[in-house]
Amino acid sequence: SLAEDFIDNTLEFAQREKGFILGEVEFPPLETTMMGRHVVVVVRGHNYRADLSALRSYISEVKPVLIGVDGGADALLELGRRPDIIVGDMDSVSDDALMACREIVVHAYPDGRAPGLERIKKLNLKSKIFKAPGTSEDIAMLLAYEKGADLIVAVGTHSSMVDFLEKGRKGMGSTFLVRLKV
Repeated sequence: SLAEDFIDNTLEFAQREKGFILGEVEFPPLETTMMGRHVVVVVRGHNYRADLSALRSYISEVKPVLIGVDGGADALLELGRRPDIIVGDMDSVSDDALMACREIVVHAYPDGRAPGLERIKKLNLKSKIFKAPGTSEDIAMLLAYEKGADLIVAVGTHSSMVDFLEKGRKGMGSTFLVRLKV
């Protein structure tokens, strides 16, 4: 069953990559300060447009750190907001968003390979590398958590058991465990 596969995958990931969840990874130094601030993590997922629209006044009033996960950065641009940070493997974000953001964090595999880095170099942009297992959505959430965010607002992300089971991807175990930690 889907639920059984999900549980097996989650337990396997937890055993193999527990250092990731426990904070035993090297977090890149960032120029953007999140300590004591609100952070909005945007993924171009389920209902992201409606959720962002509902958050329009909150974003204007609170001025949270805005993190776009790959194409989530373009969702922020559509809202008329400049992403503070783009996190991801750079496969679904526009050049416009990359050039508009304040900081770029390229998600690399634990062995250091970062396929998205080539694109950043071609655009003559600076970036930080974050070597970690899991999804780019996971590392964006963990980055906000580990850098001391007071509140993390997730837009378009996977949040319910139904989301995790419907996705049917191996990486969903890490996403579930990151949510437990955060």
